[in-house]
Amino acid sequence: MEGVPNAEQPEGAASLLRTTAEIRRRAQALLARARRGESRWFRVGDAAALEDAAREVAAVTRNRYGWQPIPYHSRWRHFEAGGVDRLGELNRRLADQSPHARAKAHIDLVLVSVLLDAGAGPDWKYHEAASGQAFARSEGLGVASYHAFMAGLFSSDPARPLQVDGAGLRGLVADRLAEAFQVSEANPLVGMAGRTGLLRRLGEVMAEQPAVFGVDRQRPGGLFDRLVSPEGVEVPPTATVRAHDILSELLHSMSPIWPAANRIDSRAGDGGNLLPDPTDPALLLGDCWRHSAVDGPGLTKGWMPFHKLSQWLTYSLIEPFEAGGVRVEGLEELTGLPEYRNGGLLLDAGVLIPAEPALLQQRWRAGDEFIVEWRALTVALLDELAPLVRHKLDATEAELPLACVLEGGTWAAGRVLAARAREGGGPPLQIESDGTVF
Repeated sequence: MEGVPNAEQPEGAASLLRTTAEIRRRAQALLARARRGESRWFRVGDAAALEDAAREVAAVTRNRYGWQPIPYHSRWRHFEAGGVDRLGELNRRLADQSPHARAKAHIDLVLVSVLLDAGAGPDWKYHEAASGQAFARSEGLGVASYHAFMAGLFSSDPARPLQVDGAGLRGLVADRLAEAFQVSEANPLVGMAGRTGLLRRLGEVMAEQPAVFGVDRQRPGGLFDRLVSPEGVEVPPTATVRAHDILSELLHSMSPIWPAANRIDSRAGDGGNLLPDPTDPALLLGDCWRHSAVDGPGLTKGWMPFHKLSQWLTYSLIEPFEAGGVRVEGLEELTGLPEYRNGGLLLDAGVLIPAEPALLQQRWRAGDEFIVEWRALTVALLDELAPLVRHKLDATEAELPLACVLEGGTWAAGRVLAARAREGGGPPLQIESDGTVF
């Protein structure tokens, strides 16, 4: 059928696995399977458990936002940590720039910040001198990356510190990043080498794609021009972009930065001809993992995609695009984020029940089937949880899209339940992180 990727070919299979529709289809199939009692890893609680979780989320949402509008779940919320208006300070430093240029600077900041946001571990904190406050976990990573950006750490041009460019990222060294994040033996940050490597690879990838990131100087903000003003002209007042188009551009242009182990299979074609080389960057899958029970056509069989960081980045790019005068449509196409706060909420609320309690005491890797299934069930159950939360808050889907349910919301409720259940508020399971997934 025209327009449908041919999953018998590696390129088509990779394209299919980069769609949120396929993420949802496979996640829902694993959830149905678990409800039939066929999962070796999880049982699914009854409707009352999901109602209880929705009640928790609604209560946390009311406590955090009252009757105020609920913003999108995005990295920008972490830049607001401690009640400090860091975006205002950035905009004051960019006051002489056009809205177009400011949008590109915002994209530069949030893209590197999201790539640095993959779990901090329980022992790290960032002390902000200006406010006198200390921040841990995601807020700490957000505030630390903001100050690193403001100091010009990711720019190769001292005269233009408020940008991220390919040369600046390629020259990034782990020691300088560690210093910016106040890392020491007494203040350890997990996955430091992985984070540095990710940003260096991004610099290399941008240099190889001037059509996407800019000809003269490759910047993440080039995505704005690529998607809404390819000729460099000012944005028309009717400009629109679909959220999934932002995600697709990220997944295609940035696929080489992800760990290389996750590639679509290649196999011999008819007549002795070989299908494309599996080392082709276009075939890299990133946050997509093997699960024995996942079905799918052709070469996609057995793969469960998530693209969590790329979707987190897409959510976080909505506000820069909107501030640049672009209407972002189709937010509902993005999925919930399968990470330890949303997934932890479901475990702590008894919506997901491990087949054996001992499973929560083991240490897991991102590619282990137990973790892959937990994340898939999280995606599917967040879709079921969202309408229950809206009902309790007397809101429509238009008034409270999934992006706002997550913010209100499930992520914060996951943190509340974790603090209630465990000293220190850590997640209910243990995952080894290399700084690129969690």
